[in-house]
Amino acid sequence: MAAMEDMMPLMTRATERTARLVRTVRQEQLGLPTPCAEFDVEGLLTHLEWVAELFESLAHQGPGVERGRYAGDFPERAERTLAAWSRSEAWEGTSPAMGLPMTTLAHMYLVDMVVHGWDLARATDQEYEPEPAAVTRALHFTGQMVEMGRQRGAFGPPVAVPDDAPPFDRLLGLIGRDPAWKP
Repeated sequence: MAAMEDMMPLMTRATERTARLVRTVRQEQLGLPTPCAEFDVEGLLTHLEWVAELFESLAHQGPGVERGRYAGDFPERAERTLAAWSRSEAWEGTSPAMGLPMTTLAHMYLVDMVVHGWDLARATDQEYEPEPAAVTRALHFTGQMVEMGRQRGAFGPPVAVPDDAPPFDRLLGLIGRDPAWKP
């Protein structure tokens, strides 16, 4: 399973980077704004928890899941998600719930971890440097899927960035984030 062997290390490291950021969020930071306009920090953490739960279910060919309330357990949920995706059968076929190939879903998860890690770091004034290989993979995938992502409400209108901007800035601009965003 080339896709699994290639993607699992990227997914794992991106998840671990984001989980490290999540663990340092303080109670008084939950109301801070984030670069993702629809979420404050608590909303972003709730979204990450939902993403982890959703992609764990999808890896088991399960249903979509409803977004719950903030629980404060993203790192634990993310560990279960990675365990679910570490099984070779998780990479086979198409998701009954989403109607997309499992490899596409794995890429969607990677984009979420990479970008939302940045969102959280910016909102809470933390250092964040995504792995270059994860950024390259996320940028390539997003370039192919951006219109579908916009239609489904996952991405905002593009933000102009210079053609020679670093790949991560181009990824952020492509999905509707301003790489220069500050709280």
